[in-house]
Amino acid sequence: MISEASKARFAREVAKYPADQKQSAVMACLAIAQQELGYINDGTEREIADYLGMPVMAVHEVTTFYNMYNQKPVGKFKLNVCTNLPCTLREGVSTLQYLEKKLGISMGETTADGMFTLQQSECLGACADSPVLLVNDRSMCSFMSTDKIDQLVDELRAVGGK
Repeated sequence: MISEASKARFAREVAKYPADQKQSAVMACLAIAQQELGYINDGTEREIADYLGMPVMAVHEVTTFYNMYNQKPVGKFKLNVCTNLPCTLREGVSTLQYLEKKLGISMGETTADGMFTLQQSECLGACADSPVLLVNDRSMCSFMSTDKIDQLVDELRAVGGK
C-alpha cells in the first residue's frame, strides 16, 4: 500500500501536467512507489492506475517495458550489465558471466544475503565505454575490467553492510 507521503509526491508530479493529461506522470509515480516499496507489484499498479485514472493494463505496460522498474524484490544493489550488440562485441556478455561467477548467482537472481541482484540490460547508451553496468538504475560504471568489477563489488559490500 502506497503511503500518504508518496501520494503527496504523486500530486506534485501530476501538477506538472494539464489536468486532462495526468497519466503523463505514470513513470514518476512508479519511481516514487518503487522508492518506498522496493518494487512494483500488481497492487501497486492498481493503486497508481486508480490515482491517475487510467487502465491498470496501461500502467502494467509501462512497468514491464522499462527495466528500471522492479517487478519483484531485488537486492540492495541491482547491477544491470549491458549486453546489447555493441557492448557484446566489447565484452558485455563476458562481464555478465564474470559477475555471475563472482556473485554465485545467475542473471535475474539475487544473492542469498540480499545484497546483489544481477540483470542484463539492452542499451545503456554508453557503447564507447563498454563494458558498462548500471548500479541501482543511477550510477553508470564504464570500462569494467575484472579488476574494476572486483573493486566495485568490494566497495558495495562494505557500504551495504553498514
